[in-house]
Amino acid sequence: MRLTHDDAIAGFKLPAIRHITADRPIHWLAAGWRDLKANPLPSLAYGLLFALGGDLIILAALDSPHLVTVAISGFFLLAPLLAAGLYELSRRTGQGERPLFIESLRVFGENPQSLAQFGLLLAFVSLFWERLSAISFALLGPSNASGAFLYDIILGGSHGGFLLLWLALGGLLALLVFAVAVISVPMMVDRKCDVATAMMSSLRAFGLNTGPLLLWAALIVGLTLLGFATLLFGLVVLLPIIGHASWHAYRELVE
Repeated sequence: MRLTHDDAIAGFKLPAIRHITADRPIHWLAAGWRDLKANPLPSLAYGLLFALGGDLIILAALDSPHLVTVAISGFFLLAPLLAAGLYELSRRTGQGERPLFIESLRVFGENPQSLAQFGLLLAFVSLFWERLSAISFALLGPSNASGAFLYDIILGGSHGGFLLLWLALGGLLALLVFAVAVISVPMMVDRKCDVATAMMSSLRAFGLNTGPLLLWAALIVGLTLLGFATLLFGLVVLLPIIGHASWHAYRELVE
């Protein structure tokens, strides 16, 4: 794989980014599965927490269609930050250690300012998407619309134009978040860098490897939706694999 030269953009010294081939995301998933098998209990603990938390959020939002959809999309937006502990597990597993779950939580205190700033950014994006969705759904029906109304919109064929526009806007927003987040949190965990450097490095990695990383994004979405289809309990296993794989994606992309 060919390396780019170290670069300085807008005063930030960015690391070199590797060019990768389209088959690498599959290798990342395989590496994530190996990390899960190497130290299963803390990894599955993260998966269980994600699944239970997601179930509770969706159950609480069932009477408001826009909140159900926002809960699912927000899951994708916030997952890169919430998976920081999984990145730490993979980092230490690669060093021959078998850290406990409680030990992996310390990662949130090792670069707190950068992680907090990135978390605020993701929270702002999630809030923006929630307000936009609330206004959009309110134009179509009552604010206390039931799950039947959501069924009519998504599966019943009603308001097809609105649904396509809403999905397109959500997809563009998710793609932007993915581009700035694909290696940001692992980089902040590993190198203790500031949030601007991490995000710009992530954008650069995405720009240099757009095809393979779009495939990686599609795999993440597909596996996560598969987990949702099992009432989120499939995420107990799938999310740790994705989180560990994301660490290996970072390690391979960044010199």
